[in-house]
Amino acid sequence: MKNFAHSARLTALIVLLTIFVFNASLTAAPPQNLPAVSDKHIHQRGSYLNSKHQFESAKAGHVAFLGGSITEMNGYRPMVMAFLEKTFPETRFQFTNAGISSTCSNTGAFRTSRDVLSQGPVDLFFVEFAVNDDQDAGHSETAAIRGMEGVIAQIRRHNPNADIVMVHFVNPSMLETIQNKKKPLSSSSHEQVARHYQVSTIDLASEVARLIQANQLTWKQFGGTHPAQFGNAICAAMIEKLLTKAWQESGEPVKHPVPVKSLDPHSFSKGHFIDIKNAKIESGWTIAVPKWDDIPGSKRSRFTSIPMLSADEAGAELELDFEGTALGVYVVAGPDAGILEVSIDGRPFQPYDLYHHYSKGLHYPRSVIFHSELKPGKHQAKIRISEKTSSKGHAARIMSFEGN
Repeated sequence: MKNFAHSARLTALIVLLTIFVFNASLTAAPPQNLPAVSDKHIHQRGSYLNSKHQFESAKAGHVAFLGGSITEMNGYRPMVMAFLEKTFPETRFQFTNAGISSTCSNTGAFRTSRDVLSQGPVDLFFVEFAVNDDQDAGHSETAAIRGMEGVIAQIRRHNPNADIVMVHFVNPSMLETIQNKKKPLSSSSHEQVARHYQVSTIDLASEVARLIQANQLTWKQFGGTHPAQFGNAICAAMIEKLLTKAWQESGEPVKHPVPVKSLDPHSFSKGHFIDIKNAKIESGWTIAVPKWDDIPGSKRSRFTSIPMLSADEAGAELELDFEGTALGVYVVAGPDAGILEVSIDGRPFQPYDLYHHYSKGLHYPRSVIFHSELKPGKHQAKIRISEKTSSKGHAARIMSFEGN
């Protein structure tokens, strides 16, 4: 019995030490011997006096981060948080981590209200979707612009004083594109939005390419698509350099200028989620938490307790009345993901495959857009599961409809 008790105490001690070391690693100082970052790929646009004034005068501020797994992970985000707390030691910060792995800028635009603005007006906002728009969504220039512009427009409409920093991270294919003297489609599309709204950008992708060419960094040191602490520290150093310089300027807080026209009139600037309970079920659909233990494929815990509008048999039908210029679905699509056939306002049914190349072994979160150029006003959609499939099943698991 004594040996058992001793073993239990030893095990508990090891667990506590492990937790301590893990937590300490998240707040540890940035790695040493970082290469010096240049100004070449830090593009300052507009003023950052609004956030400075808020932090210094109100002694409080809301700082939000929106993006994919690079934002969700303990990478550049906590480093920037630590920098802000050090720079404004008397300020009480509210930090919002709105990073969700695998999500693209389109999903970002639809969830900006729920995940960011619901927490209150944002004083300083960071956004990154270049990697996910490239390798996850495979967006066209149009899709990348519509998503990112949707995010920026909503943030600024909610608080015209919001200061924004857009960050372009990098993956191997984007790095190769830059090394071949070309611009990655995703980040260059986002850059168009940044110029249009006078938003500063941190082109980490191009800076990494520069440092590698100068033999001051290797891709292994950087840490890959999901950067190591070393790579994230380079990003944080670029952001610190931008903000430190911007906050040295003098003047009074002013609202940021609003473009007369949108960059794309069909951008998701009014993107929002539509409750699945609004659907009129005709046959085959249910709203409940899926019985995940009986469904093959890996699952992410953040999605396993969410009630979903689900069906797994061909022919299941529903209708949805909605208002706006766009309609899509936010789904988790796994190995059994099916094809939805959609008719809007009596038009012929069109197929939309939910299956993704990452769905083979994972129930993968993604947005599937049915139409994004509808006339403003009320519409009706009819949705059914197709007899055809490109996967092992016909399943559809809808977390939300998406409207604009």
